[in-house]
Amino acid sequence: METKNGKDLIYQLEGRPPLGLAFPLGLQHVLSMFIGNLAPVLVLAGIVVDGSTVITAAQKVLMVQCAMFASGMTTLVQLYPLRLGRSFQIGAGLPIVMGTAFAFVPTMRTLVTEYGINALLGAIIVASLVEVIMGLFIKPLKKFFPPIVIGAVLITIGLHLLPVGVQYFAGGAGAEANAALEAGFTARGEPIPANVAAMAAQYASWQNLLTGGTVFVVIMCLQRFGRGMFKISAILIGIVVGYILSIILGQVDFTQAAAAKIISVPVPLSIRPTFSLEVILPLAFIYVVSGLETMGNINGITMAAFDREATIKETSGAVVADAAGSMFAAVFNTLPNTAFGQNAGIVAMTKVVNKWCIALGALVLIITGFIPKIGAVFAAMPSSVLGGAVITVFAMIMLNGIKLLAKAGFSDRNLLILAITFGVGFAIGDNKLLVSHLPAALGWVFKDTTVAVCVISVLGNLVFPASDADRSLAQKVQKEAAAEDLK
Repeated sequence: METKNGKDLIYQLEGRPPLGLAFPLGLQHVLSMFIGNLAPVLVLAGIVVDGSTVITAAQKVLMVQCAMFASGMTTLVQLYPLRLGRSFQIGAGLPIVMGTAFAFVPTMRTLVTEYGINALLGAIIVASLVEVIMGLFIKPLKKFFPPIVIGAVLITIGLHLLPVGVQYFAGGAGAEANAALEAGFTARGEPIPANVAAMAAQYASWQNLLTGGTVFVVIMCLQRFGRGMFKISAILIGIVVGYILSIILGQVDFTQAAAAKIISVPVPLSIRPTFSLEVILPLAFIYVVSGLETMGNINGITMAAFDREATIKETSGAVVADAAGSMFAAVFNTLPNTAFGQNAGIVAMTKVVNKWCIALGALVLIITGFIPKIGAVFAAMPSSVLGGAVITVFAMIMLNGIKLLAKAGFSDRNLLILAITFGVGFAIGDNKLLVSHLPAALGWVFKDTTVAVCVISVLGNLVFPASDADRSLAQKVQKEAAAEDLK
């Protein structure tokens, strides 16, 4: 029942609550995902090959700007679907917030290092068709990707990202690479070039450890003692504090930010995509993972807010919008989009499901996408500041995978599939020398461990079908977990 001033509308899907109430609730969603939305771009931009970053400083600023714009636009599509005919739509019509996907980062790091950013953007566009197909045929395909498969893939993603978080905490890929070069010069008894020594000195310096540690401590304190917006925005607050500290310590160079325009329209294909099958195929597997993550997020929203599972139409629309948003993002020079889990958590916690509230947050993202200086300021942030924030975020990805495995239950059958998955998929895929000696077809599968784990776990799930006892155990575990949550 709507109250006189419309406050109850925030708990209803449709309608327009007062702007003074709706805008802060929408901004809350932006604050909770802002850094997570930019982090994948900043992680890739820190990759160094032969002394140079694979993404230029100007490209980094552009990609950050476009990431905000693409996320806002794709969120609007999820909120207000594009309807094509009577039964098909792009978008779920649910309070979903979209952002740059972390699931792709380990695979993209490998691909961008070898093939460059142009080939990566081309692959994002083409490989997204896999998720379109997945969304259109969601019902029959769902049985191939149970929790045990997705859990194994998420654990692999988390394991690959953990060293990246530590690397950033210590000063970034550039500093680490130069520290390795310095060690090589020393071992050979050769003089160390001045530029190598200067960069190597930054790795694990007291300044980097102090800023990264400060960010980490601030986030942990706010998570433990914070309330309301302070707790929800802990990551953003921690990064702001660390960024200010890094400025005081003289770690920040604002030259690029000073040169950036105040207002600029995001131009599609500014970074022109190229197309290579060797880059497209590995990403295609990760789109399956992204689609399944989206399915989990929207079911979390509908269960928490409406006490029901998402309908097939909502699920299909959400997954197709995931793919369309990724394609749109790549055309606009940035990385794939997906539904953000932390925003689904906010909806579950606050019960605020009103689409207008979240649409206002999406409009904020779109507006910031027209202001390159904002992107340039974030792009100037030292790696250690980002590292202090993502070191726990990356660990949470791995832990979410473990939670999914626990949901499936640790039956003998499931343990055997996991043993095969990690013993073959992860262990072989992680040994690059062994992979280089495999036949071409097998070498392609094992070239990326995330792809290898996905393929092996799907095959294992098909070769060893679940018995009635396995299904009973999974149901028992889920009931016990639900009962524990109610305590």
